[in-house]
Amino acid sequence: MPFPFRAGLALLAAVPCLAFADDAADLKALRDEIATLRSSYEQRLQALEARLQAAEAKAAAPAPGVQPAPAQAALPAPPMPVGSAAPGTATAGTGFNPAVSLILSGLYTRTSRDPQGFRIRNVPLPPDAEIGPGPRGFSLVQSELGLSANIDPWFSGVANIAFHPDNSVSVEEAYVQTTSLGSGFTLKAGRFLSGIGYLNPQHPHTWDFVDAPLAYQAMLGNQVGDDGVQVAWLAPTDQFFELRGELGRGRSYPGNGAGGNGAGSGALIAHTGGDIGESQSWRAGLSLLRARASDQALDALDAAGTPVTNAFTGTTRVWIADGVWKWAPNGNATRTNFKLQGEYLRGTREGTLVADATGAALAGAYRAVQSGWYLQGIYQFMPRWRVGLRTERMDGGLPTFGGSTASLAPDEGVARRNSLMLDWSPSEFSRVRLQLARDASRPGGPDNQLWLQYLMSLGAHGAHSF
Repeated sequence: MPFPFRAGLALLAAVPCLAFADDAADLKALRDEIATLRSSYEQRLQALEARLQAAEAKAAAPAPGVQPAPAQAALPAPPMPVGSAAPGTATAGTGFNPAVSLILSGLYTRTSRDPQGFRIRNVPLPPDAEIGPGPRGFSLVQSELGLSANIDPWFSGVANIAFHPDNSVSVEEAYVQTTSLGSGFTLKAGRFLSGIGYLNPQHPHTWDFVDAPLAYQAMLGNQVGDDGVQVAWLAPTDQFFELRGELGRGRSYPGNGAGGNGAGSGALIAHTGGDIGESQSWRAGLSLLRARASDQALDALDAAGTPVTNAFTGTTRVWIADGVWKWAPNGNATRTNFKLQGEYLRGTREGTLVADATGAALAGAYRAVQSGWYLQGIYQFMPRWRVGLRTERMDGGLPTFGGSTASLAPDEGVARRNSLMLDWSPSEFSRVRLQLARDASRPGGPDNQLWLQYLMSLGAHGAHSF
């Protein structure tokens, strides 16, 4: 066989051997890299374990100057109460960690008329009704301490404690609420602000003006809160639709806790809303509040203009239509936005009245129809700065009284007020507000009012409603 031919055959036979040699070298290199990585990780794990053991030993060591407890014989652990957690897990006694917030607010008030004896034309109200511009000069406004937390997978709890300028303390809200009923249902029980209207469920520090509208002061006693239960249902639809029903003791005006073993008040609320493109959103609703009262004291004037106290027993119904429209370019409200908000209230009070209960004591059937509304617009024209205008009317109506209508001495005219506000919010936790108002809600000349208010939020505070 010629030599070249034999050399070629030898070369062909050597090629597979060379390939196998290369593969073996690659496998060895991979095994070496894996072994190196494994060794590195094992060293790191050992270092972490050593640090953990050192930290545990340091935590278990007695503090300087403290003698270790003498060794005791091991005793069997006592049986755990039903529902208690295993050792080392959070319990109600050791795991209580609620969100805590504190709202601080102060006010300077200047009026051209004396706020003492303030009243709304032809609207009798309880002696302790919170109406009018408040005291002149410097004063505190209601401060609020808030606590909220999840209780377990089924309930959450909220408490809001109010500190009043007269150094008194009251429970504004204290309720529990379900978190997982399903099918869009939520149940709330305890003391809470009623869901009627748009402004009523909101805490005063979230209002866009210092005070509540005249219609709220006259027909809801500024704001309705009650002890009772509330059921809410959110419809599973693309458009927002919600129904709420409430039963309560009727402890606050227009009721006075006359429910006895039953309910002294009830409410039905319906709201719907949605988005219009990317820049607009809206919500509208209708509410009905029904409350009973028994011998409810109402301040009024007799035919001679003398202050008297009447006593009302019967039922009050208040209908509320509310609406709000918001605009923000492309949904971004951080720089500029606008909100238009309004409500119309109509109340009917029917029952019996004892006019001048401590004097003439004229008794008879009584019926009064009242109505009022407000409309306001708030414009944020640049970051942190907003301006707002509110106009409002309140008509006390002409009541009918079987005893003697003339003895009720109705006022002439309709209560009116216009307000202008400017506020500055250095951050989401602070706000300073200037508000001017021309108030013609009582007989006599108009009252020019000025407020300078600060609002400061400390701690974690929940998001506000739409």
